[in-house]
Amino acid sequence: MTNFRSLVFGLIGLLAACGGGGGSSAPGGGTTPPVAVKPTVAEASRLLTQASFGPTDSTISAVQDAGLAGWINAQISAPLPAVSHEQYVSERLAELGSVSANNFYESWWRQAVTEPDQLRQRTAFALSQIFVISLADTAVDVRGAASYYDMLNRNAFGNFRQLLEDVTLHPMMGRYLTFLGNQKEDVNGTRTPDENYAREVMQLMTVGLQELNQDGTPKLSDGQPIAAYTPSDIAGLAKVFTGISWYHNAPTATTFFGGSAHSDRSVRPMIFYPVYHSTSAKTFLGTTIPASTTVDVAGDLKIALDQLYNHPNVGPFISKRLIQQLVTSNPSPAYVSRVAGVFNNNGSGVRGDMAAVVRAVLTDNDARNMASVAASDFGKLREPVIRVANWARAFGATSQSGKWLFTSTSANTILGQSPLTSPSVFNFWRPGFVPPSTTELGQRSLTAPEFQAVDEVTTASWINTIQSVVDAGAGSTPTGGSGRDVRSAYASEIALAETPSALVDRMNNLLFYGQMSAAQQTRLLAAVNGVTIPASGTQAQIDAARLNRAKTAVFFSMISPDYLVQR
Repeated sequence: MTNFRSLVFGLIGLLAACGGGGGSSAPGGGTTPPVAVKPTVAEASRLLTQASFGPTDSTISAVQDAGLAGWINAQISAPLPAVSHEQYVSERLAELGSVSANNFYESWWRQAVTEPDQLRQRTAFALSQIFVISLADTAVDVRGAASYYDMLNRNAFGNFRQLLEDVTLHPMMGRYLTFLGNQKEDVNGTRTPDENYAREVMQLMTVGLQELNQDGTPKLSDGQPIAAYTPSDIAGLAKVFTGISWYHNAPTATTFFGGSAHSDRSVRPMIFYPVYHSTSAKTFLGTTIPASTTVDVAGDLKIALDQLYNHPNVGPFISKRLIQQLVTSNPSPAYVSRVAGVFNNNGSGVRGDMAAVVRAVLTDNDARNMASVAASDFGKLREPVIRVANWARAFGATSQSGKWLFTSTSANTILGQSPLTSPSVFNFWRPGFVPPSTTELGQRSLTAPEFQAVDEVTTASWINTIQSVVDAGAGSTPTGGSGRDVRSAYASEIALAETPSALVDRMNNLLFYGQMSAAQQTRLLAAVNGVTIPASGTQAQIDAARLNRAKTAVFFSMISPDYLVQR
């Protein structure tokens, strides 16, 4: 009996004609309430593609029953997971005696695939690529990283000001951007405060490099963009982040420098050590904290974070980043402006309401208009991690151990990406990346962040990796188990195997939000029909052929350009 692996190579030629979509830009719109009619399967699936780690039969039904806005509101109100990442890692620490990044990955994959608060899960993943720390840095420990991700979960639908403060005071951010234990300048001028966090909190987390209009376009002076801050702003702000270090219930100079460690110091917010805090004048972003003989770390920090929070760039900067993470790499200025307007005022006079901002991102007409599917400048490349989460959710994958034994997928021969493990503070890819001018995207000056990680190796690796995952599952083999830990039985797909058109329709609904191109449907139907179900074979042979048909449909769907470009 021909197996799935041989089918992959026998049918690979069917992909040769695959191409991207074309057409003109979708009409603009505005943030309009979804129409009070039951969403179609396609509309529900497309929302879930943007707002979760992938549609399932049950979540498509949930969106149809509640309506688009109703589902979003229910998700915003959903409780946090019963078992936090920190709790899971702590339990594994007690069980194993030590933990590694793999134990965080286990918890991350379990939550991403199985937790019902999918909008929070997807939003926290987006935030983790804006407020970056990375397990690739040995300064970031696993339990601390788990705590940091829990903090992003808690703040996903809270206020941006609280998010900014919690990020600033988390010890893993202090470690990653090297301001934990940051000392004031000395009288001889031989020591100056560490400027790392002061620079990156402006450049990557709040203000950006250039002054912005509300629609995210740069403000100009004599035809040139205006810098949002200067080196002197960085130096002034860096003084604020002095005298902040490890939590301890009895802080001393020793604990400031890392000695006499408290058992919870990697998961509790950092505390203030006044003796190491600068009392000189601190000027940044148009404000000055005057020099003082009285040390006030908390007061200085409040002034600084308030100044960052209220900077006019923050609305368009954060709005555009969230749109890029969830919906499209090249949002129209009007789309950015509408969402930024909600950041500035949620309709009740509240600035920085993240629940309102996420709702605005997802309900804007630019996001919901199905005509966008045909627009050549709309959409984004699906991140590799999200693709595998799509597979696990759509096809009901389960963990035989219950622990979701994923290990690192960072190698470019696997996914080139692991959660919370970017190669630098600039994330896995730069948000403003434009491919080279030798490409169509580059010739059109279109932003395509995720394409920064695309080359011959990663393209081939995705095909090899997803073929292996579809065929044999994902994750390592559990102790006492057999095969890979995370697998799908493809029960629903096998049930349709003898009706290839129905199997293709199922792929269309789950992976393509009903928008699979006619050419892709033809290719996929040919691939499925290429697997013969023997009319007079044994039951084992018939079952094997049905399974191969199911796997063929999933595999060829998930390597197609129609799938890889989320529209």
